[in-house]
Amino acid sequence: MLARLRRFGIDGFLLSLIAAVVLASLWPTLLKTGGLIHIDVFTTYGVALVFLLYGLTLSPQKMREGIVNWRLHLLVQASTFLLFPLLGVSFHQLFGQRLDPALALGVFYLCALPSTVSSSVAMTSIARGNVPGAIFNASLSSLIGVFITPLWINAYLHAQGSGMALGPVILKIVLLVLLPIVLGQLLRPFVLRWVEAHLSAAKLLDRATILAIVANSFADSVAEGVWAAHGLRTLLLIAAISIALFALMFALTSLLCRSFGFSREDRIAAIFCGSKKSLASGVPMAKIMFGSNPALGLIIAPIMLFHLLQLIMVSVIARRFATEATKA
Repeated sequence: MLARLRRFGIDGFLLSLIAAVVLASLWPTLLKTGGLIHIDVFTTYGVALVFLLYGLTLSPQKMREGIVNWRLHLLVQASTFLLFPLLGVSFHQLFGQRLDPALALGVFYLCALPSTVSSSVAMTSIARGNVPGAIFNASLSSLIGVFITPLWINAYLHAQGSGMALGPVILKIVLLVLLPIVLGQLLRPFVLRWVEAHLSAAKLLDRATILAIVANSFADSVAEGVWAAHGLRTLLLIAAISIALFALMFALTSLLCRSFGFSREDRIAAIFCGSKKSLASGVPMAKIMFGSNPALGLIIAPIMLFHLLQLIMVSVIARRFATEATKA
């Protein structure tokens, strides 16, 4: 059964993610901030741990291999941090007033996030695209997102008549995100062999931290009664929004690639990197930016559903590209 699900990008981590949300919904007193096991203590420092591990596993050599293709880089980063957020602005103008404010913020937060690394590279490889270009752009996107995502969110909140203390938020992101990445890169030459020998354990620790943040966020939201007015209808709405956003970005990126005369390999890398969003970066950064918001569970719901749906859709598309390459 699990092998069949893997064909559509659904693995044990995604099933664990669903289980964490269900557990937080059924037993919020266990997982909420200040709850029975004080999971919030772990999540506070776990954010830095996630990005330290990212810094340790980020290969400078792979980054250098893909650095020369500036047209591809420009298109991917513009798609991720300009077209996607502008799509979010358009969505808010059309439908934002009909949504719960926390959910509307969550949709825009999704649009402002960096691209995901692992699945973008994996799917580009399956589709026989430009893998070094995908590695470079997905990794660069994560680094740029440390600064651009908070700027977009600050602009969004100001437009809604509220705001965010940008200075303290940037400082926290630098300390809990950028500094651990830099530290990981500095430690990489000394501990790389150890990390590679224990890669499964490092990956497990990384994913356990994300699961803990998700469980804690949803437990807090349930305890505060945020989900009392939101049920299956809200989840279906988020799923519909996610599919629409992905389809629009996929179409826009494909159109731009053809307009600029990209090769098939570059087009695949651009499409997969430019139309995807990172759960691994999005959940920890949300903890930093919106950690005091009782509706954090609702804010991160769009990125969780988008992550699941994008994996399913991109898995199908990647295999179609691979089949076309075989026939060519």
